[in-house]
Amino acid sequence: MADFADGSGHSAARKAGLAVALFAMLGLAACQTAQEQMYNVDPAQGSAENIGSLTAVINRNPNSPEAYNVRGSAYGRAGKYRDALNDFDTAIKLNPNYYQAYANRALIWHYTGDDVKAVADYSRAIQINSNYDTAYIGRGDIYRQAGRLDQALSDFNQAIAQDTTDGRAYHDRGLIYQAQGQHKQAIEDFSKAISLSPRAPEPYNGRGLSYLALGDTDNAFADFNTAIKLDGNVAESWANQALVYEKRGDKPKAAASYAKAVQLDRNYKPAVDGLARTRSS
Repeated sequence: MADFADGSGHSAARKAGLAVALFAMLGLAACQTAQEQMYNVDPAQGSAENIGSLTAVINRNPNSPEAYNVRGSAYGRAGKYRDALNDFDTAIKLNPNYYQAYANRALIWHYTGDDVKAVADYSRAIQINSNYDTAYIGRGDIYRQAGRLDQALSDFNQAIAQDTTDGRAYHDRGLIYQAQGQHKQAIEDFSKAISLSPRAPEPYNGRGLSYLALGDTDNAFADFNTAIKLDGNVAESWANQALVYEKRGDKPKAAASYAKAVQLDRNYKPAVDGLARTRSS
């Protein structure tokens, strides 16, 4: 989940699109988003207790757009997307220039598969505040996933030009450079993302894949191990580690890491294929 924005324009929680390594046998083929995961989100923010407290605030301040925006964000973290949309709608009705609420509503539209409405809301947020980095990053990620790389790159560049402190801008731009085979530039962006979000595994996986593409297995292995240490429940990280073992000829360890990845996500094809390849050898 990408960040929900509070009334001050700052991020309240973080979720980003993960880079996923797609390998043809042992070669790095591409890196795309397969799923989105939270960046350091406190589960309590979407708890029934927290939502109840926010509802009490709204009852005391029924004309506060900020209160609806905050509760909408909590509903979003809880996966209650219809309730979240209703709250963001109310916040925008109370304040038609509430650009953070537009960006938050865009995020929910994206989660529910309506990227046309998501882009429209991100664009409206940018129209209201042309310096709003969160909206550029959110819209850019949708463009990137749709293969509209030139538009995505433009949005990430705009966010970075605003001196964003959101590591997703650099991470996602790094994914574009990586897809274009510009691995040195990708490594620079992933490194910047790591400096801004050192507890997020995604940029370590991204950087590791570019190191691997350049033949630097040692740095790649270190990055994949760091990603696993930060969050051992990401299938991609284990599959990436397995690929290094496989390249080094250690098929038993490769099979074990692929098996862990499959255990976490039975539908993650690089892990499924890798496990079949190393177990059958």
